Amino acid sequence: MMKQYQPFYVVSNSPWPIILSLNLFNLFINMINWLTLKNSSLYLFNLMFLLLISLLWWRDIIRESTFLGNHTFLTYENLKISMILFIISEIFFFISFFWNFFHNSIIPNHEFMNFWPPKFIYPFNFIEIPLLNTLILLTSGIFITWSHYALINKNHKNMMISLIMTIILGIYFTSLQLFEYFQAKFNFFDSIYSSSFFIATGFHGIHVIIGSLFLFSLMIRQLMFFMSSSHHFNFEGASWYWHFVDVIWLFLYLSIYWWGS
Repeated sequence: MMKQYQPFYVVSNSPWPIILSLNLFNLFINMINWLTLKNSSLYLFNLMFLLLISLLWWRDIIRESTFLGNHTFLTYENLKISMILFIISEIFFFISFFWNFFHNSIIPNHEFMNFWPPKFIYPFNFIEIPLLNTLILLTSGIFITWSHYALINKNHKNMMISLIMTIILGIYFTSLQLFEYFQAKFNFFDSIYSSSFFIATGFHGIHVIIGSLFLFSLMIRQLMFFMSSSHHFNFEGASWYWHFVDVIWLFLYLSIYWWGS
C-alpha cells in the first residue's frame, strides 16, 4: 500500500459528476416540459435517475472518508469552505425569487389595476398554516443544534433523539406545505403573484425534502457509529444546510405571506 506524505487527498476518477450534470440539465428541460405540456413522465424518470446517481456518488464518498480514511483534517477544512460557498450560491438563487416578487409587488402591472395581490387572487392567511410552519422549522433548528451539541459531547442517545425529532418536524412541515397547496384558491398560471408564490415556496419545499433526506441518511450512518465527536463534517454540513433552510423560510414568510398579502 502506497504511503501518503502530504495532507491533501487527490480524488480518483469518477463518472458521477459529468453524469449528474447532464441529468440535471435534462431535469430542468423536462420540468419546463411538464409545466407547459403537462407531460411529467420524463421529469419523473430524471428524478429517479438523479436519486440513483446521488446514492452511488455518496457511496463512494462514504467509502473514501469512513473506510479508507482519505479525508484528512485539511480535507475536512476544505470541505467546510466548499459547503459555505455552496450555501452562498443557494442564497443568491433565492435572492432572484425575492427580487422578482418585490419588483412585481412594488410596481404592479397595469393589467391588475395596480393591485397587489391581484383582485382575483385570494392569498393565504399568514397566521394559520404559514405561521405554524414557521414555528415548526424554528423548533427543528433548535433540535438539530441540540443534536450537534450531543454529538460533540459523545452523547449518542440525545444525539439520535434530537435528530429523529428534526426529521419528524421536517416531514410534518412538508405535509402541511402540500396540504396548503391543495387548499390554494389559485394555481400556478393565474398571475405573476401565483407563479412567484409557487416557484419560491416550491423550491424551498424541495430544499426541505433534500435536507430531510440528508438527515435521514445521517441517522442511518450514526446507527452504525460512522461519525465521531471530532470527525463529522457530513453532520455539520447538513446542520448548516438546515439552518439555511430555516432562515430562507423566515424571509419567505415575512415577504410573501405577511407583507405580500
